[in-house]
Amino acid sequence: MKKLTFLTIAALMVGSMAHAQIQAGNVMVGGNFANLNLGLDDSKVFTLEITPKAAWFIQDNVALGGYVDLGIQTAKNSSTTFTYGAGALGRYYTGREVEVLRHGRIFAEATFGFGGINVSDGGGNTNGLKFGAGPGFAYFITPNIGLETLLTYNGLTGFGNASYQSNINLLFGLQIYLSGRATAARVSRDAQ
Repeated sequence: MKKLTFLTIAALMVGSMAHAQIQAGNVMVGGNFANLNLGLDDSKVFTLEITPKAAWFIQDNVALGGYVDLGIQTAKNSSTTFTYGAGALGRYYTGREVEVLRHGRIFAEATFGFGGINVSDGGGNTNGLKFGAGPGFAYFITPNIGLETLLTYNGLTGFGNASYQSNINLLFGLQIYLSGRATAARVSRDAQ
């Protein structure tokens, strides 16, 4: 009997997560992986940037959390550029699934924190306030895992050799959506 109850609760949780990954009380963890580039010509350029993220859904479709940004770009016979950042992030998901892809959601993301771009030969350094905003699309390959792409405008203002730097990035990432205690309790209550 206990096995049957456990299996019923587990099946209901999995079934409800298909529609509940962006409900209040749930948690999102993952990150974006951008600018992964390995040059094969004479310049031998190597670029890697990762942005781990975590957020908590404070209400349905709205998440608040934080991020860390780490990156490096290096090339043969050239300077090395280090990028870093950390701060707060906010996300808003549209209220309904995208009709073209039934398991997809459009969202908007905004970030604000501190960061920097430092070049090893001393040129083009900026350290200070970092901010960004842009639209994205999450496609849920399972009820708990979303592949996503995000187009953002990023700005960095502060002090250094360059007082303001900006760029537009196309990012690709993976997010895992975990049920919060409230969602698990609600599913358990519904099963009884």
